[in-house]
Amino acid sequence: MLHRRELVRQLLVDRDDLLVVSGLGSATYDVAAAGDHPLNFYLWGAMGGTAMIGLGLALAQPQKRVAVLTGDGDMLMGFGSLATVGVKQPKNFAIVVLDNAHYGETGMQASHTHSGIDLVATALACRFKHARAISRIEEAADVRKLLHAGEGPILVSARISEEDVPRVLPIRDGHAIKQRFIEALNSA
Repeated sequence: MLHRRELVRQLLVDRDDLLVVSGLGSATYDVAAAGDHPLNFYLWGAMGGTAMIGLGLALAQPQKRVAVLTGDGDMLMGFGSLATVGVKQPKNFAIVVLDNAHYGETGMQASHTHSGIDLVATALACRFKHARAISRIEEAADVRKLLHAGEGPILVSARISEEDVPRVLPIRDGHAIKQRFIEALNSA
């Protein structure tokens, strides 16, 4: 299994102008731990909406690469978004699911991936161009290439350990996050 912080750090190192949308809770802490960046759009709510926010951004900014980093709980809550992504076929869009098979923000109850729900098979059924599962850090370099140059839509399910890591809290003011992101997007 993967160490979540090391995986996210490797995916976001030297990221250039990659637009990153991070899901509620641990995914946002992981992205912030990899380094705060004005092109990070941190979500502090909207459980289940991360993929759709990323999709909207990818469609509005087709010349930019967009990566969603989120957890299995958020992805399962927004399960239908995979079908919408499959219909829209954004070539600049990738989703990385940090899957510990638990709902980490509410007490570590087992999620549906713990019971065998397969996000990769679902993404493939939804006509994603690339969908794969990873569980070794050596695979991070290939995922990074997909994020920066692969034809989307892309889904990577990263099997991470269940470890509890310290929270790294980025800014929490939603308006400030939005304004900073828009300013950075307009100047990029």
